Amino acid sequence: MAVGNGTARVIVATNDRDEPTVLSVVLSAAALQGLPEASPSQAVWVYGLKLPAAAPDTGFSHVMLDWNPAGHPPADIYTVAHFDVHFYVIDEAAQNAITFVGADREAAMQAPDQALMASGYVIPPDTEVERMGIHAIDPAGGEFHGQGFSHTFIYGYHKGELVFVEPMVSLAFLQSEPEVTVPVRVPERYSFGAWYPTGYGIGFDRINNEYRIDLTGLQRFRVPVPAGTQAASSH
Repeated sequence: MAVGNGTARVIVATNDRDEPTVLSVVLSAAALQGLPEASPSQAVWVYGLKLPAAAPDTGFSHVMLDWNPAGHPPADIYTVAHFDVHFYVIDEAAQNAITFVGADREAAMQAPDQALMASGYVIPPDTEVERMGIHAIDPAGGEFHGQGFSHTFIYGYHKGELVFVEPMVSLAFLQSEPEVTVPVRVPERYSFGAWYPTGYGIGFDRINNEYRIDLTGLQRFRVPVPAGTQAASSH
């Protein structure tokens, strides 16, 4: 997928049992050059990325890479140039059908069960976004304590279900060619079977001249089979 003057793609690292261990969005160095600038008519550019067909099933359907040249609310927190990297466990049709207007609003705004919320995470008012979901943030993040925004990790919901996980990273932090891996707090359970991260990473590969935004330490979650049924759980 063309991004800026370069490209973006998704890769999956595996172990010797062909199980996914790391799920990454990889940006060529040129992708950080020639990016669109904010305008009165457009504030965000969205790039849809497919997972490699030959990779083992991670349970994730697709990735939406959002470029925000002027950032987004809350003001003075995330209003810097950055990427939002949404890894969805629902398919593109379901994602694009997400709306918070009209008759669907009440159901769409349903709060998730506490077991679907990572410890310490909260859902502030006004975080619902069309074709995306509701966002749960970590108020302990440095960006809420005067340290400025560099990177963070968000969980996303729709109709009470956990539908995406989202590393966010500022353009300035990526350009610093970092190498960080950060553990994340995880919920007690998930809405859909998949290989979910226990951390996320941001790095620069000097050999291949590429940036990486990773979901790391993937662990498998199977949706429990209802009592009295014989069907296998998904993924």
